[in-house]
Amino acid sequence: MAKYFLELSYMGTHYSGFQIQPNVPTIQGELEKAMQTLLRQQIELSTSSRTDAGVHARQNFFHFETDLVITQKNIYNLNAILPKDIAIIDIYKMQDEAHSRFDALGRCYKYYIYNYKDPFMWDRGWYYPFKLDLDLLNQAAELIQQYEDFTSFSKRNTQVHTYICQIGQAIWQMEDNNLVFTVEANRFLRGMVRALVATMLKVSRGTISLQQLREIIESKNCGNADFSAPAKGLFLQQVKYPYKLTAVQ
Repeated sequence: MAKYFLELSYMGTHYSGFQIQPNVPTIQGELEKAMQTLLRQQIELSTSSRTDAGVHARQNFFHFETDLVITQKNIYNLNAILPKDIAIIDIYKMQDEAHSRFDALGRCYKYYIYNYKDPFMWDRGWYYPFKLDLDLLNQAAELIQQYEDFTSFSKRNTQVHTYICQIGQAIWQMEDNNLVFTVEANRFLRGMVRALVATMLKVSRGTISLQQLREIIESKNCGNADFSAPAKGLFLQQVKYPYKLTAVQ
């Protein structure tokens, strides 16, 4: 059996999340169905990063094992079967011990906000028609980098062993007239990026102060954070590995 990493991108608008679930469309479900159609065998996929319903990805990974030889032609054929909002970027031959989730050094997310009506952004950004203070947002972003325990920004009933996340970068910038929050960390909790975004926006609008943001973090109580940022503005931008990936031929 050979091991492969599958790199893909997708729009999450019409899917009930990444991980396969019964009776609802998911990214994993569509991929496994396409692979069974093409390869005539059931392929079990393991994911690097589970995105919630409606969240998008410019880069995400699965790994799988098969005794079949996977080639570039398989990528072309799989893309022909997959729906238009899911695309395989490449497939990589890996060592047997490689793991798409546990080997990842970190992940980068971007969250998009637009403050004027834009018909091209309705499904990929948060329409937020309020005046925002970019300097205050970046002060808030600098503040969150001082912490590692993000219990306050994790959704309830999340089965994790630790709420510790090491943020390497957090910054707000203007990109093509959109306000974009970029955050990199070794790991993320469920709902964490969206909660950070919505809570920092409250700082920008003067609803809470920077000191209150600090108190929210230190409270370790998710009832104090704001989880109202919609999924459609969130993109998994990149998954980083410690080794070079070699594409199949």
